[in-house]
Amino acid sequence: MIRIFTTLIVAGVMMTATAEARPVSYPDGWTGMLMNDGEANTAHIHYSPTAKTSIGYKYEHWRDKEYDIHAVQMNNLLKRWNEKGVFPNLYLKSGLGVVDGKGQDYDGETDMAGFTGIAADWETRRYFTSYENRYTKAGDLDDFFQQSARVGIAPYVGDYGDLHTWLMVEAKHMPENEDKFTVTPLVRLFKGAHLAEFGMSTSGEALFNYVYRY
Repeated sequence: MIRIFTTLIVAGVMMTATAEARPVSYPDGWTGMLMNDGEANTAHIHYSPTAKTSIGYKYEHWRDKEYDIHAVQMNNLLKRWNEKGVFPNLYLKSGLGVVDGKGQDYDGETDMAGFTGIAADWETRRYFTSYENRYTKAGDLDDFFQQSARVGIAPYVGDYGDLHTWLMVEAKHMPENEDKFTVTPLVRLFKGAHLAEFGMSTSGEALFNYVYRY
């Protein structure tokens, strides 16, 4: 796992472009992502051959579930509405790979794994909303559904090249968890190629996300 995260960080140092936490970049664009919250640590690097598709490698370490998922993930832009000052998008995000059991109950068991879900966002230079869901089938080890939504506001509207700041609240729903609902206030900062998010959930779990786009 350390090697995977190190590889993504090194790849990020080589990237230079405007960063947005979106699953599809511009044609020939590369994106590296590190995501960490109360449930999982993930790393994702993908390439966009077109403005509507990206494909890459996704690694997920589910701490309480005690397994890892290695998958090839494809993201598809289903619809983009080009409206004046407003930027709505709808995506399909799917992955296929293997799950590797780490806990004593699994005894190193491996199996096929896959997931799929939709993601949508709507934003202006001042306001942001998003929704995402996903169903995951981790072979015979596990299957679960999750969904999350965000709202955000920019306290100021910066120019191109400035440090941009967003104040957001994320609500996550995982029906099988003991804490089915969690709420996480967070701060998003991005400038140039870098995007970072920091937050703390109502259950006391830290959130840290980092995106680098080339």
